[in-house]
Amino acid sequence: MTDRRPSWTRRLVTLAAALLIAAAWGALVQTQFNLQALAPFVDVPVRVRWTTSLQDLVGYGPVQLGLVAAAWLPALPVAAWLGRRRPRLRTPLYALAAGVGLVAAIRLTDAVAPMPVLIDATRGLVGLLAIAAGSALGGGLFAHWTRPHRRTGARETIRRTADGA
Repeated sequence: MTDRRPSWTRRLVTLAAALLIAAAWGALVQTQFNLQALAPFVDVPVRVRWTTSLQDLVGYGPVQLGLVAAAWLPALPVAAWLGRRRPRLRTPLYALAAGVGLVAAIRLTDAVAPMPVLIDATRGLVGLLAIAAGSALGGGLFAHWTRPHRRTGARETIRRTADGA
């Protein structure tokens, strides 16, 4: 039985994809929370929500991407270390590490930012957890996409069949 691990190129591509998913999720959640805060005062039509969402993906998305990347820098190696010790928990460990890492990064950023909070949506627990959920999703996807695949060769199959396994 051979243990087939993804190449470094594949790992980097999947990491970039997972980061983009987490950052886009966070940017869109932030946008919708901000627009919802305006809703009691002005009408926010669906077209405005779509336009603002696209503008925020382009304008705020890179900031969110940097925040997620900074959060994952210490979190994912810890998840990898724990995942090697508990392989069956690898994907949930990555998801948990990515989500908790982003919460920690947001709170650390809020502590040093001159304004009360950098991302208004994270002022409350619901918004913080909504943004962290995107990071957890991205971390879990990365773990899933880069999981080792076990392949059995013909000799191993014949041996297991002969042993009655």
